[in-house]
Amino acid sequence: MKTPLTIWWKNASEFMKRTVCVAALLAIIASGAVAKLTYVQLIAGKTTAEAATASRTVSTTLSAQRGEITDSNGIVLAQSVERYTIIGDPKAASTFEPTTCTKATEDNCQSIDGKPVGTTGPAAVAKLLAPVLGMNAMELGAMLTGTSQYVVIKKDVVPTVKRSIDKLNLSGVISTELTSDRVYPNGTLMGSLLGGVDDAGTGVAGIEQMENKLLTGTNGYTKYQRGNDGQQIPGTQTESVAAVDGDNVQLTIDRDVQWYVEQALEAGKEKYKADWAVASVQEVSTGKILALADTESEEAGSSSAKLNPSHAVTETFEPGSVGKLITLSGLLQEKQQSMSNKFSVPYSIDVNGQTYHDSETHGTEKWTLAGILQHSSNVGVIMASSKYSLAQRYSYLTKFGIGQSSGIGLPGESDGLLSKDTSWDKRTQNTVLFGQGYATNVLQVSNVAATIANKGVKNQQSIIANVKDENGKEVSTQTSQSTRVIDSSVASQMMNAMESVAEGYQSVAGVSGYRVAAKTGTAEVAGSDGSLTGIVADWVGVLPADNPKYVVTVVLKNPEGTYGGLTAGPIFANIGEFLMQKYEVPTSTARTGAIPVTW
Repeated sequence: MKTPLTIWWKNASEFMKRTVCVAALLAIIASGAVAKLTYVQLIAGKTTAEAATASRTVSTTLSAQRGEITDSNGIVLAQSVERYTIIGDPKAASTFEPTTCTKATEDNCQSIDGKPVGTTGPAAVAKLLAPVLGMNAMELGAMLTGTSQYVVIKKDVVPTVKRSIDKLNLSGVISTELTSDRVYPNGTLMGSLLGGVDDAGTGVAGIEQMENKLLTGTNGYTKYQRGNDGQQIPGTQTESVAAVDGDNVQLTIDRDVQWYVEQALEAGKEKYKADWAVASVQEVSTGKILALADTESEEAGSSSAKLNPSHAVTETFEPGSVGKLITLSGLLQEKQQSMSNKFSVPYSIDVNGQTYHDSETHGTEKWTLAGILQHSSNVGVIMASSKYSLAQRYSYLTKFGIGQSSGIGLPGESDGLLSKDTSWDKRTQNTVLFGQGYATNVLQVSNVAATIANKGVKNQQSIIANVKDENGKEVSTQTSQSTRVIDSSVASQMMNAMESVAEGYQSVAGVSGYRVAAKTGTAEVAGSDGSLTGIVADWVGVLPADNPKYVVTVVLKNPEGTYGGLTAGPIFANIGEFLMQKYEVPTSTARTGAIPVTW
């Protein structure tokens, strides 16, 4: 029989064993904890800290601004302005509780008209934010409801609104992303020529597309740590690369000249009831384009401007009698003729079974070569070209730039059409002498006259003056290439004869106080039914003839009045008068030494 002492001892031993087991277990647990602590602090401490830091670190894009496009005087034609996208965090909004404004919390609190917000969560955020954004509070609250951490609330918010949002102290729920908006301060001025950008800010038409690579900047970024409510933790910025804005592109185009030419074209189109009108103004000595205009009024940056390139670069046409400038230049350069050579010119002529005639009936006229140009005689030009080979005819057309790119690089520009002389049929062999049988554009026609006015040297045309980075340092300059096409003595004879042409239109296309050298053109072109029922009337003129500064070319499609001298000529005169006044060009000296036009 067990005594009480025995029982007690047995229980005590059992308790001791259990205690030892528990102690041993606790010791093992403690050892594990110490080991883990040692590992975390001494071995994995750096890795753990880096992971924690990484989980709090965010990278924010610093958006680069697209470069400006300006005119020759630095006037802005296209620029990017500061805008913001407002971003919401619905998950953070679900736990949002407004802080009552007191003296202690006045720097980080929320109120509406000095009163507590009166609610929490998305509804509270919406009540604060909706009035600033001009949105419906209930709709905004719905946008901020959910488990997402990113929702775009509104785009293209102006800086003043963004600053008002900052004052709401909603940094943990609402954030802003810097963006930009492309604006064109001059509306329809140069609309299609400037083109536009897509939603990503990439140039997709016009000059915006042509110079997209230079205009596009490089985004930067900044990295920092943020707290639980999304705000940046002060002093935690770890890395930052500044954005580099796009380069600024300056054009050769003068905004004032462009505006005036557009107005003159529109008035001329209406007066002569033309389908369309295009024009260019070129500086003789440099090849710079001061204006390139059409009558299609598109808002720069609009969908229409992005879909419809300027007619001034896309429209091609037979130049008609303006093409005689190339023929006569070649004849003089090859020493086959001189401007004073005499011809008896009938109304019509037969060559190789083909009949050609002048635009107006006349008897046999005694004209010099200068007179043939003045009266724009197709027959006379054919007679003067009897020894002018097909290869020579083709050669001078190409030397003057017909059927070739202007080199300006504008999207949509057509090279025109000039087939090889070996493919010309019997009729085309002679029609090319007076501007039919090939297609050209307004830029090519302008450079033909500019080459003659520039003493026979053809300049590379340009529409870009220079490109500068955001600090004003020039990074790209347009280098002017020039090629001699005809001798200066030949060019002088051509200018003399062209001045006689212009004198014949003094009453309708003269520029008071200034001598003009010009050539008119009228050509039949395909109508809507494909037959030759359409008309293109053009005029290219040099101002002043005695000191060439500018070439102005005007082209009309289907004008009432038909002839270039009577339709395009008056528009030229209107533009010419403006140019002479704007640039304060000295008036011309009296003309002497005119080459006789009759004999």
